[in-house]
Amino acid sequence: MLLDNINKVNDIKKITPEDYPALAEEIRQFLIEKISKTGGHLGSNLGAVELTMALHIAFNLPDDKIIWDVGHQSYTHKLLTGRREGFENLRKYGGMSGFPKRKESDCDCFDTGHSSTSISAGLGLVKARDIQGQKHSVISVIGDGSLTGGMAYEALNNAAKLETNFIIVINDNNMSISENVGGISKYLNNIRTADTYLDIKEGVYNTLKEMPKGNKVVEGIRKAKSSFKQLVVPGMFFEDMGITYLGPVDGHNISAMLRMFQEAKRVRNAVIVHVITQKGKGFEPAERHPARFHGAEPFDIETGIPTKPRTTANYTDIFSTVMCKLGARDEKVVAITAAMPDGTGLKRFRNMYPDRFFDVGIAEEHAVTFAAGLAAGGLKPVVAIYSSFLQRAYDQIIHDVCIQNLPVVFAIDRAGLVGSDGETHQGIFDLSYLSSIPGMHVMAPKNKWELSDMLKFALSLNAPVALRYPRGEAYAGLQEYRMPIELGKAEAIYLENEICLMAVGSMVKTAVKVRKRLHEEGFSCSVINARFVKPIDENAVEYAAKHHRFLVTMEENVASGGFGEKVREYFDGLTTDCKLINIAIPDEYVEHGNVDLLKKEIGIDEESITNVILAEMK
Repeated sequence: MLLDNINKVNDIKKITPEDYPALAEEIRQFLIEKISKTGGHLGSNLGAVELTMALHIAFNLPDDKIIWDVGHQSYTHKLLTGRREGFENLRKYGGMSGFPKRKESDCDCFDTGHSSTSISAGLGLVKARDIQGQKHSVISVIGDGSLTGGMAYEALNNAAKLETNFIIVINDNNMSISENVGGISKYLNNIRTADTYLDIKEGVYNTLKEMPKGNKVVEGIRKAKSSFKQLVVPGMFFEDMGITYLGPVDGHNISAMLRMFQEAKRVRNAVIVHVITQKGKGFEPAERHPARFHGAEPFDIETGIPTKPRTTANYTDIFSTVMCKLGARDEKVVAITAAMPDGTGLKRFRNMYPDRFFDVGIAEEHAVTFAAGLAAGGLKPVVAIYSSFLQRAYDQIIHDVCIQNLPVVFAIDRAGLVGSDGETHQGIFDLSYLSSIPGMHVMAPKNKWELSDMLKFALSLNAPVALRYPRGEAYAGLQEYRMPIELGKAEAIYLENEICLMAVGSMVKTAVKVRKRLHEEGFSCSVINARFVKPIDENAVEYAAKHHRFLVTMEENVASGGFGEKVREYFDGLTTDCKLINIAIPDEYVEHGNVDLLKKEIGIDEESITNVILAEMK
């Protein structure tokens, strides 16, 4: 096998060009086999195999720097940099990350996990290179989907001022190549990047710049380019910004990409190389269903069907069903997502009410302000975004929603620990960053029925509301406890004495298990479902402090700024002999791994919590 010859970075340069197609096929089969067992991002990686190979052949890592936007397409990059053995424990606790990690390899020059960041990071690396007099290449790889994020254009606007080489590769897996355009484009690219052309252009521009009002003349020349060129050369948007455009090029033709990268190296400013790829290439199920194989669970290679299919509804399913029902009852209910109609459960709503569904692309900031505009216009917007991605729109939540007290409902999926995607995707900060905002109301359901009730309540409140719920199976316990929801009121589930567990959302299920363990140790125990993190139920805190020896807050959020901290602030003003114990995620980033294992490692599983309480009581 050719892969046996790739044991460290740059070993790919020993492979002959005739063997490139065979190596690409071996890499695809390797990825399919490994990801079918571990799960992971399959479609994006299968589509980027030849692109990654070409980058590794054309450039010299780790001296040259490649920044992978989002980073979920970096598996081939890891394979080509000597991390083949790491795929046995891909995305498992203590194993190799599914995203680039600087601490994992010198060939990973920048940690990524969220989209639209690579051009900004690359521009910073370019400036650092030039200031220090270094000569290496910097390449930012960004997908066409990530170009819907405004941050990418902020970076491009800045990069347009460069007078030094910076290569931006657009991995476009949503377009086909037009032969006519491609042929003319290739011809013009070769002329535009020829050494003589670049030297003449640079000489003319530099001479003009030294003349009085020369900058205006230069700008006039740039704006007066041939209308024929405007018609036949794709990427004129970038050209008009001052960024050289090369392409499109077939992203599965390594020799064509190598020629293009050599041309790109000669450009003395920012240059875009437009590469066309096919997501899921080489694996028919992924080609047919790219969304399903974006982040795949372990699957059967022959059929592509998950080996452990879901048999019960998860919280996203519940949200999806309730949204459709609410949409039927009220024509003012509208839904917004940031490029994740499937992941957030809004696909059904989109199919039923296409005129009231809005997918704004990977643009969380825009999604929030757009929702604010919808609310100001008299509608009832529900913004469904993952917890870790909503962080990107913090200013818009404050400035555009909460200051105006607009009735926008934030349906925050993947709140808490999400597991295998690691630090960049754990939703462990939302209680802190949302509950710090005046005017925001923050809720978390204990089970699937309460999610339904809370969503209905949120839409009736006529104020900003954040409703957070976890990834995974929806808890079906405690169905008999369904007290009507009142603003800022907790729900008493079990009332005893000695110990009171006041839990938020997903931790109510854990609290019930802890209570059982404490009973086995001979202690009585109350359980209170907090429901609201902002505002907290002060009466419930007073009751717990008055009737128990210990009050234990439980949340799947970092300790700093979380529910426990807010309870403590009020608790410290009470006159009581009760002792307060805060159970939360430590103020640190949580790596990838199985969620149950992570909970145990950070001390928020039932056994760890029980042991903490018993130790305090003794």
